[in-house]
Amino acid sequence: MSRDDLKATFFAECEDLLDQLSEGTGELEAGTATEETVHAIFRAVHSIKGAAGAFALDTLVKFAHRFETVLDRLRSGSLVLDPDALQTILRSGDMLAELVELAQAESDEEPSQMAELIDLLVGLSGSEEDGPGAPEPDEAFEFTAVSFMPLSFDEPGEDAEDVYKIRVPAIADLFRNGHDPFLLFAELVGLGQLDVSCDASALPVSDEFDPNRCYLSWELTLTGSMTEVSIRDAFVFLDDICEIEQVSGGSAGPVLDLPGIETEDSPMTIAEPSNPSMPQVAAEEAAAEPAAATSSTSEPAAAEKSKAAKPAASIPQTTLRVDPERVDRLINTVGELIINQAVITQKLVASGMASNSDIMSDLDDYQYLARELQEGVMAIRAQPVKPLFQRMQRIVREAAYSLGKDVALVTEGEATEIDKTLVERLAEPLTHMIRNAVDHGIEGPEKRAAAGKPAQGTIKLSAAHCSGDVLIEISDDGAGLNRKRILEKAVSQGMVAADAKMADSEIDNLLFMAGFSTAEKVTNLSGRGVGMDVVKTAITSLGGRISISSRQGMGTKFSIALPLTLAVMDGMVIHAAGETLVAPLSSVVETIRPKPKDILPFGRDGRLLSIRGTYVPIVNLARLLGFPTEAEITSDNILILIRSEQSGLVALAVDDISDQRQVVIKSLEGNYGAIEGISAATILGDGRIALIIDTDAILSLAGHYGREMASREEMDYAQTATMG
Repeated sequence: MSRDDLKATFFAECEDLLDQLSEGTGELEAGTATEETVHAIFRAVHSIKGAAGAFALDTLVKFAHRFETVLDRLRSGSLVLDPDALQTILRSGDMLAELVELAQAESDEEPSQMAELIDLLVGLSGSEEDGPGAPEPDEAFEFTAVSFMPLSFDEPGEDAEDVYKIRVPAIADLFRNGHDPFLLFAELVGLGQLDVSCDASALPVSDEFDPNRCYLSWELTLTGSMTEVSIRDAFVFLDDICEIEQVSGGSAGPVLDLPGIETEDSPMTIAEPSNPSMPQVAAEEAAAEPAAATSSTSEPAAAEKSKAAKPAASIPQTTLRVDPERVDRLINTVGELIINQAVITQKLVASGMASNSDIMSDLDDYQYLARELQEGVMAIRAQPVKPLFQRMQRIVREAAYSLGKDVALVTEGEATEIDKTLVERLAEPLTHMIRNAVDHGIEGPEKRAAAGKPAQGTIKLSAAHCSGDVLIEISDDGAGLNRKRILEKAVSQGMVAADAKMADSEIDNLLFMAGFSTAEKVTNLSGRGVGMDVVKTAITSLGGRISISSRQGMGTKFSIALPLTLAVMDGMVIHAAGETLVAPLSSVVETIRPKPKDILPFGRDGRLLSIRGTYVPIVNLARLLGFPTEAEITSDNILILIRSEQSGLVALAVDDISDQRQVVIKSLEGNYGAIEGISAATILGDGRIALIIDTDAILSLAGHYGREMASREEMDYAQTATMG
């Protein structure tokens, strides 16, 4: 495996470790943390630090070392988690995630808040050795690459009391797996005095020597005031191989395999904090000290009894990492299979094959299996939105801290699964919306107090499956949209006429206009007029829709509806002016064969559909898309009722509906170019290409078309009046 492959594996594993870190810090913040939670957080940071050192990611290692020191004090009980310490740990977790992202992008940039956080971590570490100017772990001692004499690593400071023997056997694949004994042993230097003895007796003296194989074994003697837990954490990468034995100090125990340590999973004691919104973890009493735990395992009988009393550990769920390109190729192949099934069906129907024949029955089975295969392949690409939502926690904390606000993010539906591509492409628009909610939505502490609201604002982020779509909602309990101010800003920026009469929904949609902003000054979060228009563009490019609802003084909610997948969708095959089109089934409310009395004139060329006591505008789809047609809207047309978040119900007039089927989405932009009102294309069973309409874009075009017709009527009226 090449170094690049190892590095890619490291960053993939970092995603899992950062998820564990985020879950653990979330439990700390919620006050539900246990001892094991703190150990899990420490292990995640420790693992990232250890592996990052192998790739010389110095900035990441430097920060992780400071963070790890504080976490070590927390788990040992020497640090009480007051609100300030909790806030520092939460922000440090966010910073570590940002540093991993920068390292993956091969950026040398150092975040602006990193120096401040390091100072805070140094203050919490409670040790002069970790103060400014202290050497980093890789600078604390020198290392000779191959040595056959015992090495001694002296760490000045505390008196040594305990002595541990650590045996590292010869592991053939140690180097192949990216391990470096120097980095592993370096982790022990901070614990006390380390003596290392290397056994090279297994080195071959013939041509059989393999430079990629490890023939060396080591015996380490560690003297100092440390716990067995801290030693095992240093060897987390070799947890099933190395052995540890305490030979003096406390009570000596038998040789233990590294994974043998067990921790109690009892909830941590939570003290009442000065700030009710922040939990505080109190230090454990002397009864829970590690020495007592070590003593309890000193006798084999007690160890066997303890082992028998504990239930067997559950088998961890295994995962398989697959290159996304391979999955994409498989999805494309399944798409071609679905197209092939449609072609065969079309040809058999054209040949006059009876629908109850054996071949048609077999074809139905083929269609069923093709759909099952497609859904199975899509499930491979599906992943929960939890990592995305956890990233938004970081955005909320950063924005709230910079603005001096107290904001909490509440998430629901984290297990909702959507296409991995959707998850990746949703990160930027969600970031914009979350920052806007903190900046514009949530009021400052004084305003919230004056309005009788709690000092801490709440942003809710939820995801759920709804009618074949994924519905993501971002809501806040802030002041709501100030529509009067929005309209005044739009008028001052020349986006709408000064005498324009607009409904609330139309004013809300002004937020999505390019360049629009209500911020009084430019900040790191807002004011540049780039944000909500980018959000809408990103959502519509994914085939989704976005809408706003707001109540003055009560808050604002943004709703995003997205397709479950970007590769295949259910569509309705329609015909207009001799052209074949596909309408997304998720946008279709119903189809109507109108009676003459149901179609009413509106203006000179407009038509309205009277349906169940309400009136819906009718749009001639062929004329709107520029197809050559002189046909008027009559009762001979079929009307497709579609719903838009911005325009409500609209009826599309088409000539015919021929089928409802699953279609494979093919991008137009990469092969042809963007077409207004068209989102993509597909291949039908007879080999023809059909365009897939973008219902939101169609309705936007219909609005422009309606305004043009109204302007033309006004001009005609003015000319008639002049001639008269």
